[in-house]
Parts: sequence; structure tokens; C-alpha cells
Amino acid sequence: MAGLLFSLVCLANDFESKYLERKDYLSRYAHQRMVQKRDALSDPSQEFGSEKAWSRALKEDLPRFIPFLQKKCGIEFHGRILEIGAGGGWLSGELSKLPRVVEVVTTDFSSKLLKEHAPLVFKLLKAHTAKITRMPADFHELGFRANYFDFVVSSSVLHHATNIVQVLREVKRVLKSGGRYVAIREPVWPLVKRNSRRKGENAGPGGLPLNHYTLKHYKESFKQAAFPFEVKRVNLSRGFKYYVNKMVNGITHARLAFIGTKRAQARSAVLGG
Repeated sequence: MAGLLFSLVCLANDFESKYLERKDYLSRYAHQRMVQKRDALSDPSQEFGSEKAWSRALKEDLPRFIPFLQKKCGIEFHGRILEIGAGGGWLSGELSKLPRVVEVVTTDFSSKLLKEHAPLVFKLLKAHTAKITRMPADFHELGFRANYFDFVVSSSVLHHATNIVQVLREVKRVLKSGGRYVAIREPVWPLVKRNSRRKGENAGPGGLPLNHYTLKHYKESFKQAAFPFEVKRVNLSRGFKYYVNKMVNGITHARLAFIGTKRAQARSAVLGG
């Protein structure tokens, strides 16, 4: 029996993740030119400088986020998960391997990234692709019904938004009562401006807008979205380097995780009483 179950799991992992095409998914906060730039310029390796560095990050560095979020932040990923601004989809790939996760919906502005890059990343990570559905979506207006997902996740996404408050409101809308939003790898601009900042520097990898937010800006955005959240410092290092990073983390670009929780509605409010 154990051998049969193992074979079935291996067979499920060999299935290609589903891709669903969507038309007219852009909101008033976005435009087709943004998608064209993302299609033309975006390559997941650009953020890391080279294919070699990107491959090493996929295999060694990025997968450490999941156990960190589980052990240090007390997050138990389960049920139905939505990833916004997924790019190559490494976070979706890692989450799909967790036993309590039943479905992962992987979205991005770029259908090209989802069609061409994501399957390669999933294969490299040995993702449980039978759980994954890829589809283009605008994170300003997601197009999913309210109270649908147990978790929404993102990696280095919020600072690309045209309207970060609108993104947070949409995330909160599609989450179930008590559901959680986990945002990682957001660059946090230092309180003291760096002289090295180039004038007019407003685009990140893929040509999407790049906004330089301080921690205060992020906190104000969550507040305006009426989205309760907490900030966790991220330290994925080991040994001596762990303590060095713990000391310097926050001086320049802090490595933080933002964890929002959609408050459960009171029963009287639900019943209208």
C-alpha cells in the first residue's frame, strides 16, 4: 500500500500545472504598456544579476523562507493559497509541497512569465504541480470572489503597485475571515536618504514601477486599508552570520515580513443584528 501511495504522489508531481487564460483583467490602475514592459524585459534572473545567482537562490536561499515563516512567525500554511505578482512562481512552487496546502493559484501581470518561466521553476523546485493553477491577474483588482482564500502571499511585490492601499484592500477582500496575508522581500527604504540613490530611479526588474517606501509608509498603507498586521524581522542566515545579520538588519534595507490578518466578523454583524 505504501508503495502504491508513493507512486501516486510521484505521478501527481509529474502533471503540468494548469494555465487559465484571462481577457481584460487589467484594472484602471494598470495599463497594457505595463504588461508589455513586463513581458519584454522581465526575467526572474535579472533581480539576482545572473542566471547562476538566480539558480543558487532558488536552490539554497529562497526555500529558507517557508521554514522561517512556520517556525519563527507561527504560520501554518493550509487550504487554498493565492500568490500575487508571482513572476517565476518560486513561492508558489515551495508552498505547493506542503501537505496541508490543497491548492495554489499563481498570478502575475505577465502571461509570458507564467507560461514560460514558471513551469521551469516548478520543475527545478520539484513542486507539486497538480495543486497549481497559473493565470494572469492585476493585483489592484484580483477578479476572485470575496472570502475565497485561506492565504494570500507575495514576494517583492507591494513596492511595484500603482496604489498599494488598493492592493491591500483587494487582498483583504479575497481572504476568508481569519485568513492571512504574508508579504516578504519588500525593500524598505532607510530613514536617512542614501547619496547613491539615482535621480529618476523608478523602475525595477521587468519595467514595473518601483516605489521607495520606508517602514512608516508601509505601516500607513496597512492602516488606510484597515488591515491589521504585524512586522517580523527576517534572518535566514546560520551560525555566526546569523548574529551579524541580526545586529545590522534594519539599518539600511531591513529584511522584514509583513503579516496581515483579516479579522473575523462578529456574528451579529454577519446576521445584520
